[in-house]
Amino acid sequence: MTKEIYLAGGCFWGTEHYFKQIEGVTATEVGFANGHTQNPTYKEVYTDTTGFAETVRVEYNPEKVSLQFLLQMFFKAIDPLSLNKQGHDEGTRYRTGVYYTSDEDLPVIEKVFAEVQKDYPQPLAVEKLPLENYYAAEDYHQDYLDKNPDGYCHLPLSLFEFARKAREK
Repeated sequence: MTKEIYLAGGCFWGTEHYFKQIEGVTATEVGFANGHTQNPTYKEVYTDTTGFAETVRVEYNPEKVSLQFLLQMFFKAIDPLSLNKQGHDEGTRYRTGVYYTSDEDLPVIEKVFAEVQKDYPQPLAVEKLPLENYYAAEDYHQDYLDKNPDGYCHLPLSLFEFARKAREK
C-alpha cells in the first residue's frame, strides 16, 4: 500500500526530480495545489492570480521510507525562510508548502516543522495545510528534467546525488 504527500518546493521540475531519487518513492507527479480556480493551465498559474503553488505529488511506500524522512529531505531542498521565492524563481506560485490528505499525518508534519524551526530565530515561511485541491500539470512538465537533462533547475545537481544516496537510519 502506498501513501501520498504534496510538497511545494519552488519550481516543480527540480523538486520532482529530487524526490524521484529517494528510495521508497514509488511515483511523482507535478501539478498545482491549493488555488481558487478550476483546472488551471501552467500559463494561468504563471500569472500568480490563481492562488496555486507549483507542487509535487509524492507517492511512497511507508514500509521503505517514512513521511518523517521525506519531510526532512524536503527541508534540505528548500530555503524555509524565503517567502514566495526559491532560487531565482519569485512569485506566489513558488511558495513552499506541505499539503496533507490525511489528518493522521499531521503529528509527523508538526514534529518535523518543530525540529526545523529550532534552527531559525524567525518563523518558517512554509505552509502546512490540508490539501484543498490539486490539478496535474500538462504532460510536458512531467518528468521534465528526465526529458530535458540540461533544463533549468533551481536546485544544485549535487542535491540529486545526495537524494540518491540518502537512507533512513
